[in-house]
Amino acid sequence: MLNDWSGQRFPHPPGRRPFVGDTLGTDAVAPLQSTMRRGAELGPIFELKIFDQKFVFVSGAELAAELADESRFEKALSPALVALRQFAGAGLFTAYNDETNWALAHDLLRSAFTKDAMRRYHPVMLAAAQELFDTWDVREAPVDVSADMTRLTMETISRTAFSQDFGSFTRDEPHPFIPAMIAALRAGQRKGSFSGMPGARLMSRRIDQRNAHHQAYIDGLLDDVIATRRASAASDHDLLGIMLDTPHPETGARLDDLNIRHQILTFLVAGHETTSGALSFALYYLTRDPALLARAHEEVDTILGPDREVEPAFEQIAKFRFLRRVLDEGLRLWPTAPGYGRSPREVTTLSTGHVMRPQDWALVVLPMVHRDPDVWGDDAGEFDPDRFLSERSRGRLAHSYKPFGTGERSCIGRQFAVHEAVLVLARMLHRYELTPDPSYELTITERLTLMPEGFRLALTPRVPSGANPPPSGAERTDAPSQNVRNAPLAG
Repeated sequence: MLNDWSGQRFPHPPGRRPFVGDTLGTDAVAPLQSTMRRGAELGPIFELKIFDQKFVFVSGAELAAELADESRFEKALSPALVALRQFAGAGLFTAYNDETNWALAHDLLRSAFTKDAMRRYHPVMLAAAQELFDTWDVREAPVDVSADMTRLTMETISRTAFSQDFGSFTRDEPHPFIPAMIAALRAGQRKGSFSGMPGARLMSRRIDQRNAHHQAYIDGLLDDVIATRRASAASDHDLLGIMLDTPHPETGARLDDLNIRHQILTFLVAGHETTSGALSFALYYLTRDPALLARAHEEVDTILGPDREVEPAFEQIAKFRFLRRVLDEGLRLWPTAPGYGRSPREVTTLSTGHVMRPQDWALVVLPMVHRDPDVWGDDAGEFDPDRFLSERSRGRLAHSYKPFGTGERSCIGRQFAVHEAVLVLARMLHRYELTPDPSYELTITERLTLMPEGFRLALTPRVPSGANPPPSGAERTDAPSQNVRNAPLAG
């Protein structure tokens, strides 16, 4: 687990101390953002030593592209992902490369993300979005964007993964599964953060003991769902049905119930916070720039027409090219899964001259790679969706944009996430005028993923271009109350 790199040294921030190393300059609440600040001037590869653990970070796009070579490198589990295995086991995200269940699950679940499968998920996504909009239509305050996007994506992935409705838009309190899952994830995050500290094993055991009731509840609920479905007629309408009833096309092998539980947990964790964060960042940047927002409105009105209640058809989602560029650009600046680990398949020498063994690992810091001015230009820190136009993307360094990971271990649900995000953006922008608090400054919370914190939008019903406006003086039954529209925006 310790990452010593044969004792090789890399650039590191000033102020390293005996025993604690670089720990004193690390922000425990926002470790990624503090790493980005501390590593900004250290070159394409640098290190932080946290007690006994060496963390080697790659921030340069050219070196990240080298590590993306699947013939030389493969996925490495960082301490955070190793800790997450206590919760999600050998799921697609947390499995080791040589675990046979990973390859089996990956092969079986490819069919869950075909075009035909996406057609089945499309109405589920629309229905979940409509339930969210129904709550917004009667709300009398600006909405917390990240919180509501997370509720939406959680409902979507739970319904498509195993046909479970958590009642996020109807319950006064969240379904018990949700706080239990959050507590389990936080426990894993804490364990990963002090993996190199003295006494780490003792602290990990204590965290596991305190979290045991949450883990038991989650495991029991999912095991009951799996057992019930095993006793029912076969169906491939969701991910669970595919895992239960589909044998491997070549070997005939099937996943066991324990691994199916791990895969469901993986999809719930990886499939909701990443997408909700991507939506939240896209909305943040769009609503900060009136010109970009106007372009987005023009696109959705052109495709969807004058009726604000219309729902996009499956085939229309691919036509929202500007919205897709907005989403891509938000993920460039703040990829919600902000990094991944890489190790060599055998001893190799990097272009930097460093020798890397299979037991060594480096973390690719995507927000830094995605801002490398040698690839993205001197304005790499600015939000510009048109940098993803084909004429501007042509010739760009391969592997310099990796928000969904890299290689055979990249996100299998990428198409699902993009389809859902574009669908939700299109419906929101067609249906509502979105007004941000002008005093809000982007604050990012770090969990397993990145998410804007405290970002709120005031919503009013929108009249799409080409629609007939309501008669002058007529009462609009779908509009918020007068004092809501005139109230100060929440920050």
